[in-house]
Amino acid sequence: MNPLILKPEPLTAAAFAPFGDVIEASDSAERLQINQGHAERYHDLARVDLAGSGARALISIFRSHPRRFPLFLSVLERHPLGSQAFMPLAGLPYLVVVAPGGDAPEVQALRCFMAAPGQGVNYARGTWHHPLLSLHATTDFLVIDRGGPGVNLEEHALPPEHVRILAPAEGSPSLS
Repeated sequence: MNPLILKPEPLTAAAFAPFGDVIEASDSAERLQINQGHAERYHDLARVDLAGSGARALISIFRSHPRRFPLFLSVLERHPLGSQAFMPLAGLPYLVVVAPGGDAPEVQALRCFMAAPGQGVNYARGTWHHPLLSLHATTDFLVIDRGGPGVNLEEHALPPEHVRILAPAEGSPSLS
């Protein structure tokens, strides 16, 4: 019997459709401007099959544009119906700003972390956080969050120029 010989072919959404979904930031994806125009969301790129009354996981790619310093924060957000995970698809550092959950964020309890290349975060349900904060270049993040019935995004405006982040060179060790 002759061996089966598989010739690799280009991975495309159409060719792979009988087997599942291709996850990529392509021109055919639904794109949304988010985070006051500082990021672009390549929305709902794959379906995860979940049991339950209407809830489902969303897998998306967020394209985050680098921020300029001095940086003043203007908004925090939280997701009361599910966690939200971010995994960078490039080896670049970025900033993570968080505050404990609750009806309103405790601004005095805000913390800012430098995520090293290759580190992702999963915000627990209800955790207040700032939208993506890329530093050096436009960066794609694989994002897994909740879709389905119910409102899963709450935003809280911060007073203008009330919360400032020091540029990494000003307040933390070198990024290299």
